Amino acid sequence: MVMRKMMGTALAGLLLVAATGCGGNNGGNASGDVGNAAASPEASPAATAAAPKTLTKIKVALDWTPNTNHTGLYVAKDLGYYEQEGLDVDIVQPGSAGADAMVTSGEAAFGISAQESLTLARLQGVPLVSIAAIIQHNTSGFAAPKDKGIKSPKDFEGKTYGGWGSPAEEAAMKAIMDPEGGDVKKVKLVNIGEADYFTAVKRDIDFAWIFYAWTGIEAELRGEPLDMIYLKDYAPQLDYYTPVLVTSEKEIAGQPDVVKAFMKATSEGYEYAIAHPEESAGILSKAVPDLDPKLVLASQKWLSPRYQDDAARWGEQKEEVWKNYADWMYGLKLLDQPLDASKAFTNDFLPAE
Repeated sequence: MVMRKMMGTALAGLLLVAATGCGGNNGGNASGDVGNAAASPEASPAATAAAPKTLTKIKVALDWTPNTNHTGLYVAKDLGYYEQEGLDVDIVQPGSAGADAMVTSGEAAFGISAQESLTLARLQGVPLVSIAAIIQHNTSGFAAPKDKGIKSPKDFEGKTYGGWGSPAEEAAMKAIMDPEGGDVKKVKLVNIGEADYFTAVKRDIDFAWIFYAWTGIEAELRGEPLDMIYLKDYAPQLDYYTPVLVTSEKEIAGQPDVVKAFMKATSEGYEYAIAHPEESAGILSKAVPDLDPKLVLASQKWLSPRYQDDAARWGEQKEEVWKNYADWMYGLKLLDQPLDASKAFTNDFLPAE
């Protein structure tokens, strides 16, 4: 998965999100009580017996096509964790405006986003809140085929980078090149649109911004090894949360029990994926049969230990991570004003340690 695809979708929806504000509540339970909607006809007999007699229907919008960033959601649904908490969860792909817009409008109660896009949304007055870090540390970075000879950020000099045309790309590149004595002005930046990474590096570019858990693992399986330069290894401010689970301030204020129940089950789903990567990969492949099962399995084995990593519990977020990234962006004048980091996220709905 190339970084520009996920960020392009999220950022494209921000103007619509700001315009829609907090609309209806089609993604949640209108009554605000868990267990007041009709029971799901698709629930298994075992799950139905263990769950409340009625289920609250909610919708979760993904940020992109299903992948191993989302495994915990599918596990929680397949193993009946949501039903045990009184929830009937529908996992959907985002509309053209993206998951942020769907959550803000109320079309979805929850969504998958990223710290980068939520930071911009908050500063545009969009009342979204991150309720969990799906992956504890940033697993994205700049990648190049090994034959390109890019072993450190300084090696970007004289090379061609393929991206999506955001000022944040050059800023991130500069942040990791400067400490290594590199000059970002010596990098040729081109917009490659929706071009596939593997095609682009053979034809137009030398390196791109990817998530290793998907595109990097796919490169391994293809027998096309790459050199990966992780952002977090060179610039602490770029060790931000991506992806994150989000909801709206309206959902939190109006249906805190639903948010708590959703997070309890989702946490159990990711904890299962951490402990059982092979079984979890099988659940994701069963739910989304169009995915390559070999890629899903290899990706899941790589990603499972990184969901929680060194945090006390899965999903935990730190204010300093939110502040460091936003302050860096503001210092570069990529943000119009500072971010109130304390309002951008909450750990309140995570299960107790």
